[in-house]
Amino acid sequence: DEVDAMLDESNVGRFAEAVKKLADATQFIIITHNRRTIEMADHVYGVAMAKNMSSSILSLRLSELAPNQ
Repeated sequence: DEVDAMLDESNVGRFAEAVKKLADATQFIIITHNRRTIEMADHVYGVAMAKNMSSSILSLRLSELAPNQ
């Protein structure tokens, strides 16, 4: 759970690079709130709670988004 929560910006960058190097041979599921970690992902899944307390699921394939979004 949030493996990068206690990392400073420099170490988040190192963590992201290590994950990228290993991603060709390994699939990772990373739980994070860190924007830099999210930005290096191929897919992002999120769960949000609506006002009526129901959950909704978000799924994004980042490669399909325009570069300025």
